[in-house]
Amino acid sequence: MDIHSILEEIFTCDEGSALIFTRLSFWIFFAALLVGYSFIYKKKYKKTHLAKSLYLLLFSLFFYYKSSGIYFLLLLFSTTLDFYLAKAIYRSHRNAARKLLVALSVCVNLGLLAYFKYAYFLTSAVNDFLGEEAFRVVNIFSEAVNMLTGAQKFDVDNLILPIGISFYTFQILSYTVDVYRRKVAPVNSIIDFGFYVSFFPSLVAGPIVRAADFIPQIYREYSVTRREAWQAVFLILNGLVKKVAISDYISLNFVDRVFDTPSLYSGFELLMGVYGYAIQIYCDFSGYTDIAIGLALLLGFRLPPNFNSPYRAASLREFWQRWHISLSSWLRDYLYIPLGGNRKGRARTYINLILTMLLGGLWHGASYKFVVWGGLHGVALALGKLVKERRAKAPRRKFKLPAFVPILLTFHFVCLTWIFFRAADMSLALDIIYRIGAEFYLSAIPDIVAGYSLIFGLMLAAYAIHFLPQKVKVWYREMFINLPDAVKIVVALLVVFFIYQASSSEMQPFIYFQF
Repeated sequence: MDIHSILEEIFTCDEGSALIFTRLSFWIFFAALLVGYSFIYKKKYKKTHLAKSLYLLLFSLFFYYKSSGIYFLLLLFSTTLDFYLAKAIYRSHRNAARKLLVALSVCVNLGLLAYFKYAYFLTSAVNDFLGEEAFRVVNIFSEAVNMLTGAQKFDVDNLILPIGISFYTFQILSYTVDVYRRKVAPVNSIIDFGFYVSFFPSLVAGPIVRAADFIPQIYREYSVTRREAWQAVFLILNGLVKKVAISDYISLNFVDRVFDTPSLYSGFELLMGVYGYAIQIYCDFSGYTDIAIGLALLLGFRLPPNFNSPYRAASLREFWQRWHISLSSWLRDYLYIPLGGNRKGRARTYINLILTMLLGGLWHGASYKFVVWGGLHGVALALGKLVKERRAKAPRRKFKLPAFVPILLTFHFVCLTWIFFRAADMSLALDIIYRIGAEFYLSAIPDIVAGYSLIFGLMLAAYAIHFLPQKVKVWYREMFINLPDAVKIVVALLVVFFIYQASSSEMQPFIYFQF
């Protein structure tokens, strides 16, 4: 292979070349990054942090370019705009000017997100209302490039959602709003800010990192203990097992088939498909988070936890304190509280909860099914708050439900809403719910269980691990960390071999890449 072919392969950007955590190409990329990084962070000179930021920024932009192509320019645009807007907001002493600048940041960032994510949805809704195809979606970026180059290389009728735009948009907005609120001071270097926005482990699927938590780490000396390094390895291996050996296997061999053609399956199979999707999406998303946190830790950065055994929650409020923690806390701090939170009366509190979850549902995708998913969570949260308030005023009763009952009820409500989240459209979601209730076929259950014994056994094992007490999970993590280094290496190699054997011929992207 000549140098031209090698360079062409390196700088090719399409779905097949994306640097996904489960691909060998990513680990070659990360190994190359670590080699160069080890020379930079060991140097003791005045601007070491700036060299680290620039080095990791360039690698992060390359990482994003490999998955999103020319849309990495969009990331650069948002980064540059908000870097200067935040500095202007901080310097301004006129309240009206500060409000105007932060409003500009919100409008531009949410406008770009809305254009790429909701253009087809909104255009379709307007055309349906008018009863004619009055409007169509045009990719203005492709059209601009075609005009500048004088060639029709890019399709103007096809609008692609840039990977990670929902995550980095919220991250940028939290920075600008926090500067406006005087909670953080703006960074002085656009390189440091660009690195914060584009840090590749969390760039495309979170966690959504707050500036106040991350930016101070940029200026600290690299410090990772031997124990932390092995903890990072444990997190990475744990995440890969969750993603490849559990999530992908259940998805390809059962869940996808059930949700794609529900009419071919009995109610019991559909119910098991729902349980399968519940553990699939958890293992997929929390697996990504585990890997991201582990990679960041190896580079000397601490990312916040994003999951905490969410299906052990005894209420829906607790579920959202355990599931996608960075998003739920973002929605609380930058949407629910600004709407008024619980400060403007009981009725307004319930409305704010519902609105927050409706918008949280829309954040996941431009479809009525996500609106329903978010709306169900919002209504349930409001009802849960109402019941809690009523119980606080009522005399205490001697009878108390067993601890597992509220956990079981919360889990099944979440599973019900997952049907809308996963199904291709509303009609399929409703069809699945109907078939679970009307076509259960109890007599066929033994044969179904026998036929899917491996899949159901894997699901059961995954749920069993999920429901283990936290102290047990800490115990086996500590056991791995405390093993002799040679034994740890052997264990790691065995896990990698197991993951390789369990992987499918085609790598499956992480579910939250589509959001």
